[in-house]
Amino acid sequence: MKQHRTVTRQQEQVAEQSLCAAMLTLRTVEEVRAFFQDLCTPAELQALADRWSVVALLQEGRPYREIHKLTGVSVTTIGRVARFLVTGNGGYRLATDRLRPQPSAPAPSETSPHG
Repeated sequence: MKQHRTVTRQQEQVAEQSLCAAMLTLRTVEEVRAFFQDLCTPAELQALADRWSVVALLQEGRPYREIHKLTGVSVTTIGRVARFLVTGNGGYRLATDRLRPQPSAPAPSETSPHG
């Protein structure tokens, strides 16, 4: 957070809520990409993408040093992502769970006792 700004905590919360609401209006990967490219500097966008790429590797149980070698992301950042996976707000886990392919429902003939 910027310390020199004269913005109240409530104003910060309203701005964050507005940003989240704006993100919810986006419907495709292309729309989200365009939004993030407008919102973030290339370095900020790369930092976000780096953190996200680390999530899957941590969930696979890969060691920090291996993740660092694969991605170039610092061990400090990897540790921060790992900490938020365990004690954060649940956002990483929610997103990864929703992206995971869902098992398909069995065909009706497979569940029918007379099938």
